[in-house]
Amino acid sequence: MGSYALFLIALFLCKFLAVAILDPLDFLALQSIRKSLHDLPGSNFFASWDFTSDPCNFAGVYCDSDKVIALNLGDPRAGSPGLTGRIDPAIGKLSALAELSIVPGRIYGSLPQSVSQLKDLRFLAISRNFISGDIPATLGQLRSLKTLDLSYNQLTGEIPRSIGTLPELTNVILCHNHLSGSVPPFLSQVLTRVDLKHNALTGSLAPDSLPPSLQSLSLAWNQLTGPVDRLLSRLDQLNYLDLSLNQFTGPIPSQLFSFPITNLQLERNLLTGSVQPADQVTISTVDLSHNRLWGQISPMFSTVQNLYLNNNRFTGQVPASFVDRLLSGSIQILYLQHNYLTGIEIKPTAEIPVSSSLCLQYNCMVPPVQTPCPLKAGNEKTRPTAQCNEWK
Repeated sequence: MGSYALFLIALFLCKFLAVAILDPLDFLALQSIRKSLHDLPGSNFFASWDFTSDPCNFAGVYCDSDKVIALNLGDPRAGSPGLTGRIDPAIGKLSALAELSIVPGRIYGSLPQSVSQLKDLRFLAISRNFISGDIPATLGQLRSLKTLDLSYNQLTGEIPRSIGTLPELTNVILCHNHLSGSVPPFLSQVLTRVDLKHNALTGSLAPDSLPPSLQSLSLAWNQLTGPVDRLLSRLDQLNYLDLSLNQFTGPIPSQLFSFPITNLQLERNLLTGSVQPADQVTISTVDLSHNRLWGQISPMFSTVQNLYLNNNRFTGQVPASFVDRLLSGSIQILYLQHNYLTGIEIKPTAEIPVSSSLCLQYNCMVPPVQTPCPLKAGNEKTRPTAQCNEWK
């Protein structure tokens, strides 16, 4: 027998042995997963998935010994067309799987219940696809899960309360779906990010429904109600907060403005009361617009770069510190329109920097300076006297 023939036999044996090394259940599971998923035009992710070779060398497959421990499906490079098809229930047979991700594409159908069998799963991310149906309540069995990202899909139904009981959870990202019902309480004391914006969630939040470890919270574009002051006052690690476009009520806790927040979005709610930070506010963007806040504007807000207080019920004079910082260019946006303010000490000849925007119209004064306002502010410069008299 020639050396070339021996080489071919050796190559075949190597390939056969390589295939045999992988656990048979994992091998069969990968075959089923491959049959149910396909490359979208322009993608060649599955080109390396040749089952006559070692599956541990497939794109997106990572093994430890004879088990698959991570499955990252689809080309991770930005702009990849992604994959299409369904997630086969056989994925639950990958018993050692710790990480499962699928790049944005056109994956449709429901999330298989069998995912709940992956007891070692720590990372589950299938965002920007077309996953539909309910989130399986059995995901609450994944006690090691740290990240759950099912954002930008078409999920419906409620967020299972069982997910809130996961002890190791650090990131919950379910934004841009069609989820309804209430926000479950989250018990994990290491939770740092909750993003549930752009859903149809309702109900109120209990004061202890989120842990103090939370750093980023976004519940915008829902239909949530009730007071949030007792909840927010506990979350002193927050660096991002967006509760906009809900129906939250009650006051804003003054200590919130001393938290390490860089962006505070509370606009378009039903928040009430006066707003009096204890110290100078160092948050770069504060949006409290379109609420029912009242009282005088605190000079502590003059250090905010982008401040939206419009469409509230603020009264009195605009503090002089605002004028100083506006003319120096330190304030970039100061929207005070549609309130009941009675004056601002600024000369009509004052030159406001081009980089700064000021809107004062529809208050209980004639604006001393003419500045361009957003189109939504309307054309009326001054609020009717009768309305102003009601707030004296």
